[in-house]
Amino acid sequence: MIDVNHLRQDLEGLKTAIARKKFECDLDSLVELDKRRRETISEAEQTRAGQKAANTEMSQLPKGSPEFLAKVAEMKELAGKVKDLEAVAKDADEQFQEAFLSVPNLPHESVPDGKGEEDNQTISAWGEVEGDFPHAVPHYDIPWFEKLIDFPRGVKVAGAGFPFYIGEMSQLVRALINFFLEEADKNGYQEVHSPIVVNAASAMATGQLPDKEGQMYVDQNEGMYLIPTAEVPVTNFFRDEILNSDELPVKRCAYTPCFRREAGSWGKDVRGLNRLHQFDKVELVKWVHPDNSFDELESLRKDAEGLLQKLGLPYRVLLICSGDIGFPHSKQYDLDVWAAGQKRWLEVSSCSNFTDFQARRANIRFRGEDGKPQPVHTLNGSALAIPRVLAAILENNLDSEGRVKVPDCLRTWFDKDFLSG
Repeated sequence: MIDVNHLRQDLEGLKTAIARKKFECDLDSLVELDKRRRETISEAEQTRAGQKAANTEMSQLPKGSPEFLAKVAEMKELAGKVKDLEAVAKDADEQFQEAFLSVPNLPHESVPDGKGEEDNQTISAWGEVEGDFPHAVPHYDIPWFEKLIDFPRGVKVAGAGFPFYIGEMSQLVRALINFFLEEADKNGYQEVHSPIVVNAASAMATGQLPDKEGQMYVDQNEGMYLIPTAEVPVTNFFRDEILNSDELPVKRCAYTPCFRREAGSWGKDVRGLNRLHQFDKVELVKWVHPDNSFDELESLRKDAEGLLQKLGLPYRVLLICSGDIGFPHSKQYDLDVWAAGQKRWLEVSSCSNFTDFQARRANIRFRGEDGKPQPVHTLNGSALAIPRVLAAILENNLDSEGRVKVPDCLRTWFDKDFLSG
């Protein structure tokens, strides 16, 4: 969540910032809820102070005296009033907190204005996308594709969007995961093996709730959610904790399967590996000092870009505009890889700075030089999402004999030069 002082001290500036992100919030009503909340809490505290004063006075009176008995009656009346006022104050606070969760993070000043994805800005690119792929076809049209990635049996066992990877394709997926994790280790990220389910508090802390509950798989009986990304459990690792400033930045990486219900649309954009309900991904997460967070974002992006360069996959970097940036994001880059067979860009990574938005929700703080706790800044980035990277490898590296050249950087874990079905 944002700092509540934005609401109290710069309402018009807050309205302008949120309007840039194309979100709608009734901030005027939220101001009234905040005012009512503070008034009821103050009244309850004042009445409780009066109760304590009356108790002190009563202790100094002779027991059984008329004054003592009158003060006892006053105490009973104040106790009932305090109980009622505390209930009202609690209700007012809960109403405010629930409404406050609907306020998105504020876009950084460097985020360009825009209405949607058509206004995202390409800020850099790497590799050639024209003329170097004479044999490329869409990965799902490679003759042996369905022999190594079985969608029909996935539908039978689970449903659409849950394929089986078979034999060498399964080994190649594992090779990619190992490559991504080893490169993350070289870049200073400590590996963690995290849960793949989280409770509602964890999903709320990172901004999946209440913004994206329709995209998450949920166990209604247990109130648990299958994770859409390792960002959720890993970021919550330090929930309700205070770090020391000399510990920052903390850098972690995690491989997990990821689950998203939003992948159920139809059309050519969801064929093959383009969009799945379950997919594998390595995630990078940082907890950093607020003074350095946007420099850390650039470093995070470079870490993800380095993977694509070693894989030899052409890509572009998009700076996401204000109208397309996510609910909890302050600044976001997307990395799109070129899929030569489909002749289109596929997003394989999103690198984001959430400033203190997630940290306030998760109560993750650090002690500054003055010793006072303050929120850290959190960042995360995909490094990388496996299915679309795999799709680009299959399409870009297809040769005249129908074989796919395996990138050299994967040879440690996949000891064949070609994938041929």
